[in-house]
Amino acid sequence: AVAIHPNEAARYESMQALDVDIDGIADLASQERVRAIGETGLDFFRTESDQGKSFQQHSFERHIQIAKDFGLALQIHDRDAHEQVVETLQRVGAPEKVVFHCYSGDIQLAKICAEHGWYTSFAGNITIKRNQHLRDSFRHMPKDLILVETDAPFLTPEPLRGRPNAPYLVPITVRFMAAELGMDANELSGQLAKNTVAVYGSWGR
Repeated sequence: AVAIHPNEAARYESMQALDVDIDGIADLASQERVRAIGETGLDFFRTESDQGKSFQQHSFERHIQIAKDFGLALQIHDRDAHEQVVETLQRVGAPEKVVFHCYSGDIQLAKICAEHGWYTSFAGNITIKRNQHLRDSFRHMPKDLILVETDAPFLTPEPLRGRPNAPYLVPITVRFMAAELGMDANELSGQLAKNTVAVYGSWGR
């Protein structure tokens, strides 16, 4: 995946400089090994200035167009900006495949994602007791629109919080997700693998 992260986009000194580097992302997107455009999106948790938000918005819209131009999945970073992200996707037109990376929304956002066929990707923080909104969102999503990830080295699942997260801990998150759905973990793993290929293609390609 290739992109200019929204928090980096907010730090540019000029829109012209930002556009030059986004043009570079478009050049990279043509390479066969690139499967997604991201992380891109909006982060209003770390960005408060009007200029920073404006640069993020411009970058997001350009990345959306790149994903559409090359038929790639769009990997969204959305923090404290749910309404604005959805508004942008609906206004400019979403790519065929949209992934809400490290899903952080509530059930209302999950309903919107399900309605539009957008994927929601859950990390180890779904296991944390206080994150009931993530579990509610997860249970609402159709099984063919869910993914799993680490967001390593962050968001380590319980009971190993405090350690750096890593791919070897994904089974803990998957087993927790399966229990939430009352499913066999192997069955859910198969579904997640199928969903992953649907979004990113076969790794043997």
